[in-house]
This record gives sequence, C-alpha cells and structure tokens, in this order.
Amino acid sequence: MSAGTPAARAAELRELLNRYAHAYYVLDAPLVSDAEYDRLYQELEALEQRHPELRTPDSPTQRVGGRALDRFEPVRHAVPMLSIRTETDIGDAGASNFDTKVRKELGLDATAPAVEYLAELKFDGLAISLRYENGLLVRAATRGDGEVGEDVTQNVRTIGQIPLRLSGKAPVLLEVRGEVYMRRDDFDSLNARQTEAGEKTFVNPRNAAAGAVRQLDPNMTRKRPLSFFAYSIGETSGWTLPARQSELLEALEKFGFPVSSERTVARGAEELVAFHQRIGELRNRLPFDIDGVVYKVDLVEQQQKLGWVTREPRWAVAHKYAPQEEITRLLNIEIQVGRTGALTPVAKLQPVFVGGATVTNASLHNEDMIRRKGVKIGDWVVVRRAGDVIPEVVTAVVDRRDGKETDFVMPETCPVCGSHAMRAEDEAITRCTGGLFCGAQRKQALLHFASRRAMDIEGLGDKLVEQLVDGGIVKTPADLYKLGLLSLATLDRMAEKSAANVLQGIEQSKNTTLPRFIYALGIRNVGETTAKELARHFGKLDNLVTAKEAALLQVQDVGPIVANSIAAFFAEPHNVEVVEQLRAAGVHWTETEPAEQAAVLPFTGKTFVLTGTLPSLSRDEATAMIEAVGGKVSGSVSKKTHYVVAGAEAGSKLDKAQQLGVTVLDEEGLRALLARGPEQE
Repeated sequence: MSAGTPAARAAELRELLNRYAHAYYVLDAPLVSDAEYDRLYQELEALEQRHPELRTPDSPTQRVGGRALDRFEPVRHAVPMLSIRTETDIGDAGASNFDTKVRKELGLDATAPAVEYLAELKFDGLAISLRYENGLLVRAATRGDGEVGEDVTQNVRTIGQIPLRLSGKAPVLLEVRGEVYMRRDDFDSLNARQTEAGEKTFVNPRNAAAGAVRQLDPNMTRKRPLSFFAYSIGETSGWTLPARQSELLEALEKFGFPVSSERTVARGAEELVAFHQRIGELRNRLPFDIDGVVYKVDLVEQQQKLGWVTREPRWAVAHKYAPQEEITRLLNIEIQVGRTGALTPVAKLQPVFVGGATVTNASLHNEDMIRRKGVKIGDWVVVRRAGDVIPEVVTAVVDRRDGKETDFVMPETCPVCGSHAMRAEDEAITRCTGGLFCGAQRKQALLHFASRRAMDIEGLGDKLVEQLVDGGIVKTPADLYKLGLLSLATLDRMAEKSAANVLQGIEQSKNTTLPRFIYALGIRNVGETTAKELARHFGKLDNLVTAKEAALLQVQDVGPIVANSIAAFFAEPHNVEVVEQLRAAGVHWTETEPAEQAAVLPFTGKTFVLTGTLPSLSRDEATAMIEAVGGKVSGSVSKKTHYVVAGAEAGSKLDKAQQLGVTVLDEEGLRALLARGPEQE
C-alpha cells in the first residue's frame, strides 16, 4: 500500500478513529476533541463514498444503524449460555456456604490453603454473546433460553464500547460474553428526552437497555446510550486459554473490551465476605445498577475438576443483596386482566426510587393478599423490589393513617368487557368469564396462539395484534384465517410486502400438530408438556373435547386442577365454536389412535438427550422423531438416560454421558436406531 494513496489514508483514519473511540468509550480518557473526531470521521466517510471498496467491517462508519429488520434470526450457541446458581442469603452466609461446598468438592481438608476466587459484580443488564473470527466481529446474539438466542449484530455494532476489531494478535475464533447495560445518568437523560418529546418513559435502565438491543430498527438502537462489560468467554479456537479467570479478564481488556475494575482475587470465605460487604456499601454510588456479586473459582484447572450440575457450574455462584425498601403513597388499586382472565389488583404508587429504579406500579397478587397485608387505598406503604426486580408492596404504615383511607373491593364484573367475574372456592384468583370475548384476554390469547411453540405464525407481534383487535378486525383466532391483503396493508407500519409475509405465515400455520394446537388454545394450566400428553393419550381432538374430568385424570401429569381447567374450557360453547371455525378454515393435523388402544411404541420408557448441532436435523425435528416412537427427550444427562445424541460442538452433556457410560449416537446412528428398534442394539 503506497503512502498517500486513498487506501493508505483510509487505513490511517480507521486506526486513528478506533483508537480515539477506545480511549473515549472504554478508558473514559478522550485523546482529541469532539470536533477533531467528527472532522476525521467525515473525511473517512467521504473517502469511502468515493471508493466503496475501501469500506471494511471494522470501519467506524459501520457503527451507524443499518436497515430495519422484519424479525431476528435465531442463533444456536455452540457453547450454551447457562445460568449461575443464585443465593440470596442476607449477610455472610452466601459466601461462606459457597466456599465450604467448593472445598468439599475439591477434597480439601482444614489444613489445605485457601481457595482463590475471582469476585466481581453481577450486572443488571442484558447478556450478550459476541463472536469474533480472525479478530473481526461477525455476530452478536442474545442469551435467549441459553441454547438459542437472537441475532442482534446490527444493533450491537452501534455500541461504541464494543470493538469491531480486536486489538493485538487475535485468535482464529473468540466468543466473548458480557452484559449490555445503561448507565444511570444516561438513563435519566434518555427519559428526560422522552418526556420532552411527549413519548413514553422507561421503567428502569435494564428494561431500556434490553429494549434497545432488541429493536428491529438499528437506527433506534443507535439513539439509546448503551454500555458494555465483558466478563467471560464461550467458544474459542487458535488461542491458549489463560490459567486463571482473573487472567482471562485481563486478556479481554488487552483485546479492547471494557471490563469492570470492581473485581478482585479473594482468598477464602473471609475475603469473599469482605468483597460482598464493600460492594454493598458502594452499590448506590456506582454509575450503573447491579443486583449482587459473583464468585468464581479462579483456577481454571479447579473449575474443570468441580464441573457442572444440571445447567449450572459448581465453581460459580451469584450472591444477591437484601431487597431495598422505601415508603411511598398508595394512590389507587386498579385491576389488570390477564390472558387467562385473572383479575390482578395493581397498586398505583406515588413514584419512588427503589433499588436503582423508579417504581410507580406493584402487583398485589389477589384479594386475599391485600387483606393479609392490611393495605388500604390512600395508605403510606413500604415498597420493596423483591430480588431487585419485581416491585412489591410489603405492608401499610398504619401509624400514618389519617382516616381518609378506603378498603379495596374486588369488582363483580370484568373492567374490560363487563362480563361476570367469579372466584372458585379452591382458588385465590378472581377470573373474568368472558373468555375470548374479553378484549384484554383476546390480545394475549392471539399472541399466545401465534407464538413460536404454538402455531408459529411469523410476523404476528404485539403491535399488529393490538391494531387487529382494537380495530375490530380480529376477535378470535379463527378470524386470523379470514384476513386479506387489503385489510392488513392499510394498517399502520404495515406495507404490502409485510402484509403478504404475515398472510404467508398464517397459511403455513394451517399444517400443525395436535400438541401444538392444544397448547395454542391457551387453556389455563396446560403447557407444552401437558399438551403433548393430552395428544398422546386421546389421539384425536374430539376425544379430548368430550372428555369428562374423570377421563382427564387418567392422563399422565394431569391432576384435579388441570382436569378442571380443561373441562371448563371445552364446556364453554364459544370455545368449541372457535375450534370448529379453525378446522373449517383449514387448520389440520395428523391424528392417531388413543394411547390405550394404540400398539406399544418401541421406545416407550427410553430417555434421550440431544446436544450439539446435528448435520441435517434441527433440535425440534430430532425431538419429534424420538417422540413419534415413544421416546422421551430430556434436557440433562443422568444415570437414567438411555441415549445421548451428539452433534458438532457438543458440550458438557457429551462429557457426562461418556463418564456415565451412556450410549452416544450421532445423527446417522439415531436414524438407524429408531429404524431398527432398541431390541437390536
């Protein structure tokens, strides 16, 4: 590359701007003025416009938001993003208990040296996975359910603290994990701008950050002031891992990632306790929210020896702080109607700052809870963020009453649709009897019906459902199958192409399975597992619709409460009518003989575990194949596991299977086994 050429100047500008951005966003030590940075940025932008071939993925100009997305693509984590066990002991017990367990698992007696731990903060944000290949950021994904997240690369590229290219000698592959969060001052400024613009303000920094990362329009994300801390890694290749967790964080800093300085290597329980106490005192002075601290065994060799239990590492624990409390005024108690018709009292509070967030609402759960707490409308009440997340009214401050307080009375009719509200003798919840006729239930029922695990209707999200219901276009799930292009294309933010995509998703959903259809109906207390058992037991939907409670109780895992919910659902004529309308619209599935009449399936009683990525089968497809021959798919490996099906980049489940002597199959082996049956293995 010749000096003075456009390519040389572009490379020089990229290096300068990336160095200045790192100093500004990560080190908080600006090297140049904003005006100088802007001048260099504009020069690079103009140069790339004249020579598009000079635009590289790590160019600062590529942080600008890209085109809006229709949806987020799923991303399967090669190494699952698993959770850390949480202890909420008040005081020193959490740290002491953890140290005792670790020493026992490592076989250390009282004379052995203290175990060293990395003690760090537990950030209150959104977990993110960043994948770098040959030093370049190629993908960012949310945690999701730990196994599968969402591709949010375009949005994450707008966050200044996240490097687009790693500093120094980069590994062939490095997956960095950390937390996207919003500083308190940035959160306050954002809400001030929202208020000034007459738009809705955000409840707390965590929700604002999570919502920004999951914006379909990256340009909206770019307008939100987001920050990032790195704290661990996932998949790696071409890199020798540091021997200690503390050294790993130092290595991440050298690669250009921001890592919290509030961390230390603690020797034994005593120093863990000291760290917990120090951060507890510092907590309210931090510029961002935390909800506890995290302890990790520092030596990687000891981590590997300790291993994992279920989906949690034995070598790490999160230690939360006691909930924070404040006193405020209970202005009113309003009723919120849920998807299943539950009438939930919600406390409307005089705004109060508790545990790092401004709280204006808190659930009171039910009528009995209000009576037990002795709360009246107009009371001064103690408010706590239980677990630092869910606002909770703890009790009334009786001494501050002035006689103007009033008792709460649960309404006899639904505040949304006016239907009668009933409370069953064995329940604490009062419910609307309006079913699918209730507007509040209708929206949530439609969203549930269209959800991925139910009918999986792509593009039918909150805003579209809200318009369809509020406009009177859709009243029941069956109405979805009557929609036309014109009725959708005329809605706000719904172009003809988007409308066509939604209609295609609705059409594709007609071909479903009986378990999915049962789950999609939104019957109270019926989840995915119960829906599968109902489909297996009854074989045909008509058998389920006409089943009495006594027959329902014969189904595995169905008790009196679930049986009552199912019987009550199908006893409502309008629910049965909706089912018939869905069938008439073309929704169909394969039906079988009832379980008691069907032949015994070859793999009944056999448990399978899936791990890694199979060459041609998705996780759902493999599960369906196994369940079709009577097998059961579990999420964890144990002595009761019969087979582990391992694909590419299988993780700890494969290791455990090998330790326990469980039969391990690849995809080809699975297909062969299911074809020949277990008796010939």
